[in-house]
Amino acid sequence: MVFRIGIVGFGNLGQYLVKEIKDRKNVQLVFVWNRTITSLIEHVDKELILEDLTRFKQFSVDLIVEVAHPDITRQYGPQFLSHADYMIGSPTALADPQLEAILREAAIDHGLYVPSGAFWGGEDIKKMADRGTLKALKITMTKHPNSFKLCGDIKAKNAAVTDKAVVLYDGPVRSLCPLAPNNVNTMAAASLAAHNLGFDGVQGSIVADPNLPDWHIVEVEVWGPGDKESGKAFHCKTVRRNPALIGNVTGSATYASFLSSMLNACNKGPGVHLC
Repeated sequence: MVFRIGIVGFGNLGQYLVKEIKDRKNVQLVFVWNRTITSLIEHVDKELILEDLTRFKQFSVDLIVEVAHPDITRQYGPQFLSHADYMIGSPTALADPQLEAILREAAIDHGLYVPSGAFWGGEDIKKMADRGTLKALKITMTKHPNSFKLCGDIKAKNAAVTDKAVVLYDGPVRSLCPLAPNNVNTMAAASLAAHNLGFDGVQGSIVADPNLPDWHIVEVEVWGPGDKESGKAFHCKTVRRNPALIGNVTGSATYASFLSSMLNACNKGPGVHLC
């Protein structure tokens, strides 16, 4: 069986996915949409270019993959889910509780897939959340200042970074997502996996470090229940160093991770799935 995929967005990640799909026999590219159509002409066959995204239903597609902007999910998410499975590459959109509720309600016939991306240990954290043993979760993301795309007050704070690392934000992930919608998808995925804590309970921190030209660093700290006899609590910390050039929003290792998530996003039924 050939798995039919539509791609929404043609930035660096979208281009990578299109190329990978074309090189594989078990998946088929059925359409590509991008806000700027001219960028598709030299890279995508004419019959695969979707000029008007509202006409996506004219294609027979198993999975629609968004790699563009959170606004796509706000505008089209429920419609996508009425027609096919939907993989949301910008899960920061789900920090809006009303939108999350709408999408969960819409995922009654098809699945809503959330890629783990740079979120290491997601399945283990979800298991702890399922059992109610996840007590706290914090994710710290450190990048070069030029690798952040920010909004609001922290944009000016980032622009003022000179020679030392600066903590731009430290607090609940829900409040951070609108300020860094392109940078903290990892934290959004973590908030969905850690469902007993959610966007309000999971803590996020972003750090701008001008002395970090070659890496994105993601630290995940997990706290579990305490042991009555020893008085000690479960704690696990992982540090992921993802190679990335200055200015790149997405680290290089995340591309392959996203591809794996996309290839695994099939036939899991209705509801929300971390992949």
